Parts: sequence; C-alpha cells; structure tokens
Amino acid sequence: MIEKNQTGADVAGRPLPELTEENRFFWTSGADNQLRVQECQSCSALIHPPVPVCRYCRGQQMGVRDVSGYATLIGFTVNHRFGLPGMPPPYVIAQVALEDDPRVRLTTNAIECDPDSLELGMRMEVVFQQEEDVWLPLFRPTAEQGTPAPLPVDEVEPEQVWRYVRPMVSQDKFEDKVAITGVGMSQIGRRLMRPPLSLTIEACERAIADAGLTLDDIDGLSTYPGGGPTGPFGEGGMTALESALGIRPTWYNGGMETFGPGGSVIAAMLAVASGLARHVLCFRTVWEATHGEYVKQGKLSPMIGSGRTTSWQIPFGALSAAHTLAQNAQRHFHRYGTTRETLGWIALNQRANAELEPTAIYRDKMTMEDYLSARTITTPFGLYDCDVPCDAATAVIVSARDAAEDLAKPPVYVEAVGTQIIERLDWDQSTLTHEPQVLGQAAHMWSRTTLQPQDIDVAQLYDGFTFNCLSWIEALGFCGIGEAKDFLDGGKNIARDGLIPINTHGGQLSHGRTHGMGLIHEAVIQLRGEGGARQVADAKTAVASSGGLTPSGVVLLRNYA
Repeated sequence: MIEKNQTGADVAGRPLPELTEENRFFWTSGADNQLRVQECQSCSALIHPPVPVCRYCRGQQMGVRDVSGYATLIGFTVNHRFGLPGMPPPYVIAQVALEDDPRVRLTTNAIECDPDSLELGMRMEVVFQQEEDVWLPLFRPTAEQGTPAPLPVDEVEPEQVWRYVRPMVSQDKFEDKVAITGVGMSQIGRRLMRPPLSLTIEACERAIADAGLTLDDIDGLSTYPGGGPTGPFGEGGMTALESALGIRPTWYNGGMETFGPGGSVIAAMLAVASGLARHVLCFRTVWEATHGEYVKQGKLSPMIGSGRTTSWQIPFGALSAAHTLAQNAQRHFHRYGTTRETLGWIALNQRANAELEPTAIYRDKMTMEDYLSARTITTPFGLYDCDVPCDAATAVIVSARDAAEDLAKPPVYVEAVGTQIIERLDWDQSTLTHEPQVLGQAAHMWSRTTLQPQDIDVAQLYDGFTFNCLSWIEALGFCGIGEAKDFLDGGKNIARDGLIPINTHGGQLSHGRTHGMGLIHEAVIQLRGEGGARQVADAKTAVASSGGLTPSGVVLLRNYA
C-alpha cells in the first residue's frame, strides 16, 4: 500500500527528482512497494547513487537488486529555518543505512514519529509517497525496537586517514617557488545593494596596490566558482573581470571543482611555479545579503524552487549544507560526547575576536546563554552556529618568489598545501563524524612539511558552521580525534593568547561569510604583523583552510624564507 502526505504538509510543488535512464528504477520502485538499489553483479555490493562502475571491485556489470526496505537511523535533523514549496518547516531530514548493505545510505524524511523520540540506531522501514511519476522512499520507525544498532563503519575511519596519503611525487616542491605578495578586501556589509562586480574590482585594486604592482603587471586571473548561474556567489567569474579591466592574462582559471573556495589560490601557485604567469590575481565575491533582499522584493528568483532536480537530497528538503553537517555534528556528539556548549566556545571565540575588528558585521558581546538561547536553524544548530551572509569581495596575489622580494610588502611564503581527496565526495555517503573533505586534505598537508601542529602560531579555519571549525581543529591535529570537547572547554586554548589562536578577525561566524578567501586574507595580515588590536604576538606560521564537503584545500604559510 502506498502512503501519501506522510509529512503532514501540502506536498503540491515539492521539488521532484529528474528521472533518467540511470535512476528511474530507484525513483519508481515504490510503484509495487519494493525498494530497489543498484547492485554490482561481480561482487554483489550495493551502489548508491547509481554509477556505471563499482567503486569496490571496479566491475562494470551493474544490475538492480530488490532490498528489504529496512534500515538503521544514522542521522537526523529537525529543520526549522528552510522551506520549500510543499514543505513548510518544521520537518525531519534523516539519513538511514540499509540493512542489506550499510555502506549504502539514503537521505530521506523520518515520518510518523515524534522527533523527540528518534534515536540513532533505531530500526526504520520504508514507506513510499507518490508524487506525480515519482515514489519517494520515506522511512518510519518499526513497531518493534530492539537495542539501538551501532553507527556503520566509515569507508576510511578518521584515525586511519593518514594511511591513504600518497607520498610526494618529488622533493622539489612547487610551494618553494611562489609567495603571496598582496591582499585586498572590498567594503563588507549586509545588503550593500552594490553590483557584485564593483565589489570585485574594489578588492582587486586594493590587492594590487597592496603589492605595489599595477594592472599591467597582472598576467594571470584565478577565481571560484567562475561564471555560470552561481546566484549570490559570484560576479560572473574571470570573464566578467577581464572584460571590465582588459588585463589580457596569459593564464586563467575558474570553476567549482577545485580545492575549496580558496582553491583559486592553490591553482595560481601551480601556474606561477610552472612559469605560466608571474603575478596571478585571485578573487572571490559574495553578495548573499543583497541577493536575498532582491529575492524578497521579487526582483530575482530564488535559486531553489519547485520543479525537477538532479539532487538526491533536495526532494527531501535537504537543500543546505547545514542539513548534512547538522547530522555529522549529531554523530560526533553521539560517539565522542561533544555538546552544544562545545560548539558554543567556537562561536564565542570568533565573536570576541570580531569585537576588535572594525569591519566585522557582528561585534556585540555574546555569552554562552545568548548562544544557547538563539533560535533554532536545524538541530543541533542555532543561529550563532551559522556564518553571516554578507556582501564582500576578497583578492589575493600570488607571485613568483624571485619577483616577490622587492615589492611593497614583505612576502608571505608557502610551506605546504593539502589537497588530496581520500573520503567519498557524495555528502550523505561520506565521513560520518566529521565534515567530509577535511581529514584527507589535512593529512596530505602535513605530509608535505616537517612542521608539526605545535609549530603553528595562528589558524584561520573554515567556519561556515561551528562544526566545520571543530572538524578542522581535530583533522589538523590541534587535538586528537574526538577530543574537541575537552580541548575547547572554556575557550582558552583557541583564544588569541591560547595554544592555537583561531579565526583572529572573527571568522565567517562574526566577521562575515567571505567563503574561505577572507581566512587567507587574515592569515597574511597576521604574518605581516598588521592585525592591530587583534594581532597575535610574534606570529611566524599560519594555517588557513578552505571549504569542506565539496573538495577543499588547506595552506600552511610562513613569514620567513
């Protein structure tokens, strides 16, 4: 029997999956009330999402298997903030691991239950909900519940990531051939109502002046995410900037499949080290606040609405990275005893640092009570677990090392980068207890340097959410895996005078969501000693991370040759 409207909402207009020859068997399997998943006919592994090759044995004989429809609840979050047509909040987004093969996880909605009664490890069963030509597999707790099952084992356990790091191809490091010579940031604020390209040009001009260069010296451009329909996350890419300024670069780069939002900087290092360019201008622009205001005024359309989607998450209302990371945080809580207060110390640290940075968007004092009592976004995240949407552009200039010595500011040198993908890329199939695409990149970076975590003076760690920052703290070895609760307790270890000062300008949680590039900007400011009241004394080394979930990157910088 097919159940309908189990979320209790008017489902008209809910985003539905786009049916293709590759996925039709999955999205229509509920027509006869039987869940089906792709199977490798060589090794019998279940594969999801469906692909033409098995990731386990590399076999290419793929088929479809009828599965039991029973699963283990391995994550859930109650969404209070985000809504979609036909899906007004609150509703429960969940992840389940199939009993037939726990390596397969489905994003779904938990239905016919009190969210407060849900518990990790519960046994769940599929219930299909038909919408047009799609049968959505939703899950409810089974009538009989035994002892909760343990969380499934990650394909790569966090403590074992280092085993998968590839050795250096050559001892001749490209990092030794480059330096950062200029940084610039535009005006930053909420709803500036300025064209995004004007912010880009302002940041780029400031970076060029900071380096003591001219536009004619710039022979490379690098950006993220590049051109295309990026909505509030860009100005039109390299094409837009080159058309405005007429730079005529010998090398250029733009795109989302790179080393996180700051991946443009690492790509520029490679171009400079190879001799394709001498001075590459890297830039990143966001105008989320203004874009949101235009959407409210009806002048722009929202990026996600009703209709068809290729996503495996959006049909269940999981439209934000918050919905994935909230479940990773929940599992970290479950396995290691972390609490909301643990995340709160990160938010409070960033706010305390922002109080000393005049350009920060949030500068008012914040207490733990303020943090804990803020409105819920998606459990366990509240308002202050989330970064601040803003309008801003950031620019960084990467130069050849031999060209950097005589410029306006002392160069900042590159000790190492970390870029290797070790964990699965699919958000709901990847690392359970940490932000995916953090552990592997961190381990890769340490393989390219003789420096160790205790040698780092300041860390600018990606904090789109508090849990991102916690994941980087553990991944980079500032404390052990699962030890963040004790390490962060009281906030002393990450304060400006602590063991490892973190996000000294307020980070994205308080300074503003500059999407990783602002963290590189702040690392350079600290290594130059230009931080003013927030300056960390005698800072010689800095690590700056960029992204996570999507491919990410991390760079280790120093101010000495």
